[in-house]
Amino acid sequence: MATSVECGREVRFRRSLWSLVECMVPCCGLPPSMSGTVSSDTESSHGSITTSTSISTSTSTITGTFFGYRKGRVSFCLQDDSRSSPLLLLELGVPTAYLAREMQYGLLRIALECDDKSKERCGLYNVPVWSMYCNGRKVGFAIKRKMSSNDAAVLKLMQSVSVGAGVLPVSPKCEEDGELMYMRASFQRVIGSPHSHSFHMLNPLGSTAQELSIFLFRS
Repeated sequence: MATSVECGREVRFRRSLWSLVECMVPCCGLPPSMSGTVSSDTESSHGSITTSTSISTSTSTITGTFFGYRKGRVSFCLQDDSRSSPLLLLELGVPTAYLAREMQYGLLRIALECDDKSKERCGLYNVPVWSMYCNGRKVGFAIKRKMSSNDAAVLKLMQSVSVGAGVLPVSPKCEEDGELMYMRASFQRVIGSPHSHSFHMLNPLGSTAQELSIFLFRS
């Protein structure tokens, strides 16, 4: 019975996630990456991310949230928990629907790279601009930004949500941008070094889900 309950929780989580993906996909006109290209591109362009390991690494569990208007760009927020202030808030250089389209194929790898040649390097979470790769394909840039009043309102609405995906109510003046969609999950944070962090989505049972991983690294 315990096994049946745990499997049922995971199935419901995946169904809610993919129902959100299916809702957003029709608005996206960009072609998805092919599954064969994903692994080769990711390994060739960012082999150090996927294959290298560090002797001294630390791990922890944090909350990660994707949110954005269906016709706008998607934001990604990292928090210690659903009620804490953001550790990192990024505006990703892709539309919300494009990200959902990539997720539809069951594998999403987001790599954010910064080339910091200055003598005084800032902390990894303070880097202002990142080059962004989605499943091995360069798709533009991700920009760190301060939390706005709108961001604060969105995160406040989701304070009681620990894991899930859905649609949030929007004000009438924002209706032309479409629904405000979100996906929240727990992520395992792996700190390989001060210049390399990765985040791997956890399923409701606590194990790592290989469908979604995000990498931050300084070249």
